[in-house]
Amino acid sequence: MTAPIEAPLPVIDGLALSAIHRELLNPGGLLVGRDGESHRLPRYFYEIESWKVALATQVSAHFGLWEFIDVDVREASPLRAFPRYVPCAVSLLAAALEVFRGEVGASVRIMANGGYRSPSHALSTGGSPHCWGTAADIYRIGSELLDTAQRIERYGAVLRRAVPFSRIRPTGDGILATDDHVHIDIGYVTVVPRGASERGETEHEG
Repeated sequence: MTAPIEAPLPVIDGLALSAIHRELLNPGGLLVGRDGESHRLPRYFYEIESWKVALATQVSAHFGLWEFIDVDVREASPLRAFPRYVPCAVSLLAAALEVFRGEVGASVRIMANGGYRSPSHALSTGGSPHCWGTAADIYRIGSELLDTAQRIERYGAVLRRAVPFSRIRPTGDGILATDDHVHIDIGYVTVVPRGASERGETEHEG
């Protein structure tokens, strides 16, 4: 018998969600990235009952859950309704951003659509790490907007030093470059909470 999962929010096995949610989230399925490699999507999610809960839930000392789930109409409609689901690995991203925040000594702000995006989101092309809840697009640090190459590169260099296992996109106007934010991701990380099981995952590959 599986033991209860200890977490600040209910943890949901994506394979137990409704058919429409399974179709849109493809939990435990495979997604091909721009590198041509297949990466397994998250299977376990925090369940967020309401926007009020998202606002009240801290993922780390200085980051609220709401900051990672702010999306617009480019996200599939069923995934914008509550309850909503965000991969458990978002807590690892928040921990990495805490290290960065400590380095810069100022608030760190994430863009709308710049945190978790489902595989069905219109911007989720090429197997973006955003689909894992492990990427963030930072548009402001303290009072500084990251709207110049100089600022983006300066803070990108701080991120590389503070979070050496992360990937920071270069500046520019190409598809893998940025010109109005700093992009950080920590890879295709999936989290299996204590008390959860991975049994049956391979039966549901996408």
